[in-house]
Amino acid sequence: MLRDRPVRDLMTADVVTFAVSDDVHGAMREMLRHDIDGAPVVDDEGLVVGLLTTADLIVEEARLHLPTVITLLGAYIELPSSKRRLDADVTKALGATVGEVMGEAAPAIGPDDTVEAAASILHEQEIDRLCVVDDDELVGILTRKDIVRAIVAEWDEAGAGTDE
Repeated sequence: MLRDRPVRDLMTADVVTFAVSDDVHGAMREMLRHDIDGAPVVDDEGLVVGLLTTADLIVEEARLHLPTVITLLGAYIELPSSKRRLDADVTKALGATVGEVMGEAAPAIGPDDTVEAAASILHEQEIDRLCVVDDDELVGILTRKDIVRAIVAEWDEAGAGTDE
């Protein structure tokens, strides 16, 4: 059954990665060349330190979210969380390296963990990919697409899910 299979059976082992110092424009081209929309960012020791996604790369083309300001008894108060979001968006928009625009480190899962555990994390955290690590070393990546591909393959093997 798919849910009990280990992540290693579905993960992509040949993972495109980026370094913190990589050029953003080169990273964009590499992602397009490999037809992916996200990749881990690793440090010099190969440890995952962040995740670069297409969402990070299009900030410079998006409208910035201006801080929310409220008026209270004639005073203007800027909401701190709104200011932090603007600061982060401006930093990303001006970023020239992967490290300047990347998001937080992607959640990780072990290669022997089950597909069910991986699917639960993907769903609960509303993310599209998980880094697969073994002793803190990146060994693969598992995406929602990998799981959907396996579901369809399982249907095909069982003779279900056809339009006929």
